[in-house]
Amino acid sequence: MSDPRSRFVAVAQAEAVVDDIDRNLATISRLVQEAAEQGADIVVTPELFATGYAPDRAWRHDGAAVREALAGIARRHGVALVASTVDSTTREHRISASFFSPDGQELGRAPKRHLFGPVEQRWMSPGHHYADPISWDGALWGLGICYDLEYPEFARAAALAGADILLVPTAVPLVEDGAPGLDDPWHYSSTQTSTLQVPARALENGVVIAYANHCGPGFTGRSCLATPFGRNAVLLGDAEGIGVLEVPPGAIERARRVNSYLADLGALDKAEPAPA
Repeated sequence: MSDPRSRFVAVAQAEAVVDDIDRNLATISRLVQEAAEQGADIVVTPELFATGYAPDRAWRHDGAAVREALAGIARRHGVALVASTVDSTTREHRISASFFSPDGQELGRAPKRHLFGPVEQRWMSPGHHYADPISWDGALWGLGICYDLEYPEFARAAALAGADILLVPTAVPLVEDGAPGLDDPWHYSSTQTSTLQVPARALENGVVIAYANHCGPGFTGRSCLATPFGRNAVLLGDAEGIGVLEVPPGAIERARRVNSYLADLGALDKAEPAPA
């Protein structure tokens, strides 16, 4: 980020009600107002929150009308907003993340490339590529959705394209599993997406990551804000709430000097081939 001032990035976490768009939008508006009162410049909300996370049903709602309402929330509270809806054509439906400016303009929309589970894979179509970063307020912002983050290629593509901060609506289901009869190192918990994978992606790519999840029955909660030093600065629990992170000027550049993965990768790509 070249602009020498702090950004304040927020994640909002709550429980949505499937098909109750009015109630869910009211929840988003209330949480966005709370984040704005705490100084947030931009707020990230969970995947398909306005319709409730039910990919087999979300496409039945008018995605354009939902996006218009979300744009109104951004405009009403004077902050940028990232929210996920279904982007439909006559032939296919895509889960997408929209970036709304504080004046309600949709500056970009990114389709989910990696579809999670049989329900998404049946009802939704994947995006064909990762979205280009969005230029706003003197920084470049990358958009992805949920399962995208669990693939290293997403964060790397965004960082190589110049993104400073990745904004990721998500819907992580609660999963606990492991090898029978073995102890903790052989146990999997889907909470590790927030506590392990998100900070690792931030460290690997020298970016801030804002990761907003649902809470309530069946979801892990644990929305987080990770720094490019590989740590969560904010990690929510399993109840409704918001978290706000100040991104100070120069902090991302400092992290990239400490761990020069991106620069070294670029140098490798430009290296002369070894003689035969």
